[in-house]
Amino acid sequence: MATTRDLLVDAFDRIRDSTTRVLDGLTDEELTFRATADANSIAWLVWHLTRVQDDHIADAAGTEQVWTADGWFEDFGLPFDVEETGYGMSPDQVGAVGGVSAERLAAYHVAVHDRTVAYLGGLTDAELDRIVDEAWDPPVTLAVRLVSVVADDLQHAGQAAFVRGLLPR
Repeated sequence: MATTRDLLVDAFDRIRDSTTRVLDGLTDEELTFRATADANSIAWLVWHLTRVQDDHIADAAGTEQVWTADGWFEDFGLPFDVEETGYGMSPDQVGAVGGVSAERLAAYHVAVHDRTVAYLGGLTDAELDRIVDEAWDPPVTLAVRLVSVVADDLQHAGQAAFVRGLLPR
């Protein structure tokens, strides 16, 4: 019998699998390809989906983000504040996400995935009703936050796969 935890882990595993598949073998030029000047690149999409997952899971768990705890912020060297996750970025800011290899993007994502799965491993169904964000009406529960992260991440992983299909051959 599957548990809520099992379903969530499966969902996050699918995000990891999709993300690592999209990144596999890409060059720096392919990572930063944009179909139009205002479009998102694979590099930005994967960075953003991983940053959102890292930010939201760390907040729910009451831990430091992998981004800062494990030195990824310094490693990536992006021209953004440490807390930046990509929401509301301009096309120029999106274009600034580059200079990081597909391997490093995948490694950051896997590190966030591992932290996510570790957090979910200790999660009980009762905790899913805990309010994690009172800025919304109705307030956001942990269950809603986790489903939101899964939905957002899967959308962006799909977008990255689409962009990969557009790459000039």
